This record gives sequence, structure tokens and C-alpha cells, in this order.
Amino acid sequence: MKKNFQWFLVLLLALTGFVSACSGSGGDKKSAGGDGKDSQVLNFAEGSDIPSMDSSMATDQVSFNVFNQVMEGLYTLDKDDKAVPGVAEGDPEKSKDGKTWTVKLREDAKWSNGDPVTAKDFEYAWKRTIDPKTGAEYAYIMADLKNANKIMEGKAKPDELGVKAIDDNTLEIQLETNVPYFQELLAFGTFLPQNEKFVKEKGDKYGTTKDDTLYNGPFVLNEWNTEKNFQLTPNKEYWDKDKVKLKEVNFQIVKETQTALNLYTTGKIDAVGLSAENVDKYKNDAKYKDQFSTQLGSSTFFVRINQSKNKDLQNKNLRLALAKAIDKDKYVKTLLNNGSVATDALMPKEFVKGPDGKDYSEGVKSPLNYDKDEAKKYLDKAKKELGKDKFTFEFLTYDADTSKKDAEYVKEQLETNLPGVTLKIKQQPFKQKLALESKKNYELSFAGWGPDYPDPMTFIDMFVTDGPHNQMDWSNKEFDKLVKDAKGPLLADPEKRWTALQEAEQIFLEDAAIIPMYQRGTARLRQPYIKNYVVHKFAGDTTLKEVTIEGKK
Repeated sequence: MKKNFQWFLVLLLALTGFVSACSGSGGDKKSAGGDGKDSQVLNFAEGSDIPSMDSSMATDQVSFNVFNQVMEGLYTLDKDDKAVPGVAEGDPEKSKDGKTWTVKLREDAKWSNGDPVTAKDFEYAWKRTIDPKTGAEYAYIMADLKNANKIMEGKAKPDELGVKAIDDNTLEIQLETNVPYFQELLAFGTFLPQNEKFVKEKGDKYGTTKDDTLYNGPFVLNEWNTEKNFQLTPNKEYWDKDKVKLKEVNFQIVKETQTALNLYTTGKIDAVGLSAENVDKYKNDAKYKDQFSTQLGSSTFFVRINQSKNKDLQNKNLRLALAKAIDKDKYVKTLLNNGSVATDALMPKEFVKGPDGKDYSEGVKSPLNYDKDEAKKYLDKAKKELGKDKFTFEFLTYDADTSKKDAEYVKEQLETNLPGVTLKIKQQPFKQKLALESKKNYELSFAGWGPDYPDPMTFIDMFVTDGPHNQMDWSNKEFDKLVKDAKGPLLADPEKRWTALQEAEQIFLEDAAIIPMYQRGTARLRQPYIKNYVVHKFAGDTTLKEVTIEGKK
């Protein structure tokens, strides 16, 4: 989710500095179903429209978060981010070597059109995703399935993927290795089922509108108006519908932070993320004492450095100069001021612990700290090596108002600390920005990544050579080998696997493949009458299934 932020995209998540899992979208309560006490209508503001409702094609945070509400896989995540049965009846039955899983499906699971959700729906969806003809960027997340890598390389057919419907309610999964986090991974959006008849009937339109999407989760998309709003209502065919209390969840697309805040303070939305200039005001206002909170998330933001479009960026000293020329502490304190923390690494802190019980980040020492004097020295080396004194780079970012401020800060830092460097800012809507990155049609790009499952690999393997989310033409053979080993033979030795992942990230950072910026925190206002609101560290950001409105005044 990624969650790509991209996720996510996707993360988280992660579209602009102010959008958080709770600052979803909003709608006018009069049109949304009334604003009476305990009306069970939620109104949110979301910073971006939904790029795709096709679980094979989605790569971003907004899409995966909506999947969490309107779709359901074999397993979902509980409030502690542990996998619990969704369409599955219970935990999988595993072979002694842990490579063959047999999952029984509940017989009362249905699609929103009344069709039963069967094991065949999972087999079809996964094989469709892994098929190179589909062009799914997230196909690689299925690499743990038997023959997945061979299929993606064109050395085997999609039908040879390690998933098979034994009967309507029995799914057999075959893995290449005994993966410790695979049950949680099955809660990720790419592993959702698809109704083959419906998908083929819709063709290229599948997942592009509310009527061209089929749902099997707690809610359905009742409205979806491009770049304007979308609305969730209960799925009458959902097997566990008695636990769904909300009657409507309205999301209004709002890209201006002040507009979203105005909607909140006038009672038109129920939660909002706060931009830096508003944090202290609401944090210290007694009226909002029970509404204000901050939280450090598990998403990190960084600047991608594309080595293919601008060949100058293939110079390591130039990349080091760029990476060390930005005062990130000043950035998070002044522009964000929301609990975010500056980082010099790729992986977030306080996300996962190793076999030794220590935080993963303690084993990674990054050279990409802010040091303007060192940055200038690296720039001088790059100028000599490249035989030029001036460099101009296009800087791609999102189209929200906070994104412009962020980009202007980066521009000011680089142009001030690196004489001869010029940055030209290019703002694009979220969906278009993702497309430009996928095509490698950019030079520098402000991006973020949120974890898809509870393991460092969810960040590290993004940057293997020619990986679909690499998108920078960065390549390192030693890095690739460490990742490959950590996905294979080292799974039997947790300590060595952990060290290999830390070594891989060390290589990545020492080569200045990206410019790490910050680990996202969220400062927000949320109405205390919202109960049972669940926020996740990976996969989709939130779960609204059992949310209720209680004690609304």
C-alpha cells in the first residue's frame, strides 16, 4: 500500500502532507443523509479520487483503503493487525513443510449481485494478476506462490500458478517457501477475489465506475463521481452484514487543507488532517481537546531519483550531493508539524522488530544525513566528473496545495546549498503522477511508500533490478542477491535473513538511490462520537466495518 503512495500509495495514505487515514472524504450532510444524532452517517474528506477498483491493477493507497471497505479476501486484519478469517472459514490447514495450504471458504459469502464467492474466484483473480498480459504492477507481491516468478518471466503459463480451487469452498495454495507473514499478506488487496464472468463481461471498463465493479465486502460504492466524491453504503449481500452499523460513508475530494478544515469546523465532515500552521492552534484549544491527536505511522516519504531520463543522475556524487543538501529536521518541524520525524533511511522506525527483539532500524546506518558542507563537496566532485557546472532537474509532485509548499522547500534547499542546481516544479493529479512514474517519465519525484505486510521485505524488494516499483533504473547485483536469498534459503535462518535485509538497505542508501525525507506522522481532528474506528500499519489504512456513531450532540 501498498501500499503505494504511490500506495502505496499507496500508500497511505500519503498522498499529500495533510491527508491521513481519517481525513477521508466528505460530503454535505444534508445531501448525505441528515445530520441528526447517531444517524450512522459519516462524512470525510479525501485528498484524491480513486485511481482504480480493479484489484489486479491498483497500486495506490486510496484504492487499497477503499478495497478494505468494499471487498474481502480470505483474511482481513483485526485491530492489532493480525490476520483473522474473512471469506475463509478459519485458519489454513498447512502441510508439514508449510508450503501447501488448504483453506476452507465459508458457504454464505456472496457478491453484491447475489453470486456466491467461491474458491474459483480466488484462483481466477490471482492467475489474472500474475499473467504478464494483464500488466499488473503488483504481480510481484505474489512471488511466494509456486511458479509465480517463472510466470512473470514468461517461462511458465499463468495456469501453473500455485493456486487451485479443489471445489467451490476449498482453495489449495502452494508456496515456494514457508513464508512466516503469508497469512497477513493474504489480507492485502492484490489477493482479493474476482468474479470471472463479471470481469470478462466488463472488459477494460472493469473497476472504472461503481457499476463496473462487483463487491463482496461490508460496503458497496453507491456513488462515484470522478474528482468530486464517492459514497459507501452497506452491502445487503454481505455475509456478516449484521455487524455493519453505518448507513452511509461520504467522501468528498478536497485538495486544499484549509477547505477541508473549514468543512470540519462547520460540522460538514467528521475528521480532518491538520496542516502545519494549524496544529498548535487546535492542539492548545480546549474546545478541541478530545478531538486532537497525533500518531506516527509506518509510511516513509522520499524523493525518487530516476537514472534513465537524465543521465547526469547516474553520477553517484551528484546523487549524494542532492541527498545531503536538504535540512529534513527543519522541514518536518516547520512544514509538517504533525508528529512526522525526519529520516535518513528507507524503512520506518517502530514498525517491525528482529529475532533479537531490537527495532530493525537499529541495524542500518545511513550516510544520507543533512550536511550542506559535505553536499557541496560531493557536488564539486560531480561537476568535475561530468564536465559541467549547472544542472536543471524537473521535480514531479502531487497537485495538492501542501505539495506545492513541500516542493518549494526542496527547491529552496537544493538551489541554496548546491550552487548551479536548479529545480523546476511539476505538479500533477495523483493518478497522472503515478502514470508518469510507471513510465519513468520524470527526473526527480516526491513519493512515499506504506507497507503491505509486516516484514522489511515490503520496502526492500521494491528496488530490485527491473522491479515494477523500482521505476528509477537503479540496479545493484549484490542488493539483488541479498533480497533473493532473504526470500529463499535464509527463511530457515531468521537471524541471517534479518542481517541480509539490513545489508541490502545499507547498500541502497550508500549508493544514494533515493533522497529519504520523513516518516509520516498525522495530526488530526476526529469527532469522539466515532467508535470502533480501526487504523492499520499495513495493507489498507482503515477498517470501517464495525464503526458506529455514539453520543453525537
